[in-house]
Amino acid sequence: MRSTPARARSADSERPGLLPWGSILRWVLLLLVIVLAALQYRLWVGEGSLGEITVLRREIREQHLELERLRERNRALQAEVEDLKRGLEAIEERARSEMGMVKEGEVFFQIVEPEGAAR
Repeated sequence: MRSTPARARSADSERPGLLPWGSILRWVLLLLVIVLAALQYRLWVGEGSLGEITVLRREIREQHLELERLRERNRALQAEVEDLKRGLEAIEERARSEMGMVKEGEVFFQIVEPEGAAR
């Protein structure tokens, strides 16, 4: 009768040319670790990484704010255009403030301070 240790030998050790299960598992584990490391690299550093997504989201927020500011400016300009089309008051106000024009019958007073007093 054979002893127990002889029977405990694995079938792999009896067949020449085959790797033992432990060695195969090590290679599979190594391969899985390499794949995991590559995926982690891409997640944190590569194209489409979390850092890049954060930067793009911040840029989108800034663009939305700029867009809203420009929309508000456009609304104000549109209101001014409509006012200029409809009423003479806006035209008169612009002529007075930007061109220094005066209505007929009005008296224009310009106050000029001496140079020493302005300093």
